Amino acid sequence: ENHLIKRDIRCKDDEYTHLYTLIVRPDNTYEVKIDNKKEQSGSLEDDWDFLPPKTIPDPEAKKPEDWDDRPKIDDPEDEKKPEDWDDRPKIDDPEDEKPEDWDEPEYISDPDAQKPEDWDDDTDGEWEPPMIPNPEYKGDWKPKQIDNPEYKGEWIHPEIPNPDYKEDTNLYAYDDFGVLGLDLWQVKAGTIFDNFLITDDEEYATTFGDETWGQTKDPEKKMKEAQDEAERKLREKEEERRKEEEEEEEEEDEDLTDMFEEEE
Repeated sequence: ENHLIKRDIRCKDDEYTHLYTLIVRPDNTYEVKIDNKKEQSGSLEDDWDFLPPKTIPDPEAKKPEDWDDRPKIDDPEDEKKPEDWDDRPKIDDPEDEKPEDWDEPEYISDPDAQKPEDWDDDTDGEWEPPMIPNPEYKGDWKPKQIDNPEYKGEWIHPEIPNPDYKEDTNLYAYDDFGVLGLDLWQVKAGTIFDNFLITDDEEYATTFGDETWGQTKDPEKKMKEAQDEAERKLREKEEERRKEEEEEEEEEDEDLTDMFEEEE
């Protein structure tokens, strides 16, 4: 069965090689190192679901019917909407008047056509004044809020010991470490994994990492920097060549223009 860790351990997301180490100890604790530096540690039981939970929600417990989990309620003494409360966000502009040319249709008529004799406001639509913000608008009226005297907080389901839970002091132990598997998800291809080591000696694992990855990380960085520099110079050359070609094309166009002008 595959058990996912409950905590986030971020891997390195650059283009360099890195050393990953998992240490599982007899006290059921673990430690994760990246590049021989401690990145995270914890308990096998707490950070993985190897075992059933110690407690479960009490199947006999139910939320009381009179349990009030509303921290605020409407003020019972403020339950009436004021008579002068205006909740219209827009009102007609009292200073606005219908423009004289308002009766123009949405589409202009054919200049060669004549206006029908029965053309009037009913045809073009009844004019309505534009809307402006209402200075008396106060928003939707709602009674002010007060603390709920019956508030008991969010109801939490009581838990009881899980009858299926049994402590296991040997979570760390396996009968055989002869097989190593990788379950990976990558955004892009190209990642390579090699130099696997399984040992029961933490110091030896650290030394092995220093003697392998530790000896190649700096030369790898220098090689990457040199490669980036070479690619940068290549891009600059290509850009210079592209500009030269554009300038040559412009000169040819100018020569052709002069030639046509002379012929004319």
